[in-house]
Amino acid sequence: MIDETGRGAGVVRVRAFVDFWNFTLSVKAWRDGFPLDWQRFGPWLTEKAGALLSERTAYAGLHLYMSYDPAKQDGDAKLKNWAKNVLDRFPGVEVVLLERKAKAPPKCPRCFESIKRCPKCDGDMRGTVEKGVDTTLVTDMIRLAWEDAYDVAVLVTSDRDFIPAVEFLNKKGRRVINGYFPPQGSDLAAKCWANIRLVPDLAELER
Repeated sequence: MIDETGRGAGVVRVRAFVDFWNFTLSVKAWRDGFPLDWQRFGPWLTEKAGALLSERTAYAGLHLYMSYDPAKQDGDAKLKNWAKNVLDRFPGVEVVLLERKAKAPPKCPRCFESIKRCPKCDGDMRGTVEKGVDTTLVTDMIRLAWEDAYDVAVLVTSDRDFIPAVEFLNKKGRRVINGYFPPQGSDLAAKCWANIRLVPDLAELER
């Protein structure tokens, strides 16, 4: 029986951490328009982890990290609404939404004046940059490990920038399983305790 802390005799608590845009773009490259059943995603990852561990597992939650551009009133406004009013209400799911910040505009190499608008089409020259997604995800993985909120983490991304965090958690006795789309992310996958190849099995979550 699992108590209120999630601990249980012989039960391994599995918590998933998902880099939303890295995962979404990988899914798109694999099968554009794939209708993923997000409500089942966390328990499904827990089941896959249990098969690798050969131990009884309990789903401890899924943390989803995504960024959005507030300047895009159509697509990103809908994304934010879907994230907060649909995804965030699924059992065990926590969505972390981070606002993308505008970059500094380019400068003229001669007079060093900032060029905020294109002189030809009047388009915004600044662009946006994603701030804080990787850092927030890593901080949560380490914080929740320190709080003893999980035994095994499933990290869903192919970004090798997460390697130092995985190595740190390995040294602290926390197993990290990488969910990835081979051959992408082979560097990160090699540093993790085990790997879940998301294709073709992800097709099991088609709505």
